[in-house]
Amino acid sequence: MTSAVGAAALVLTSLGSVAAAAPASPAPCGFFKTSTDAYYRHCTRDGSHVVIKVRVARARDHEACVRPGTTWLGSARKIQGAYYVGRTC
Repeated sequence: MTSAVGAAALVLTSLGSVAAAAPASPAPCGFFKTSTDAYYRHCTRDGSHVVIKVRVARARDHEACVRPGTTWLGSARKIQGAYYVGRTC
């Protein structure tokens, strides 16, 4: 019994290593940051442009119209977040 448990643990450990080595997935939909920059990725198949609210540190928040794909919002230090406000532009 002990050898069966040990073998199963070895297989699961090996599978975990394979999963960890998988290539990185594409950027998520919505707001995301890298170590230096902030972005908003609008995921759509209909080609729509949408309005987002951009939260800015030590400055006035603002709205922006973004097209499908990834839009650079600014420095990761300055941009605190962004979200869809529920309308197109």
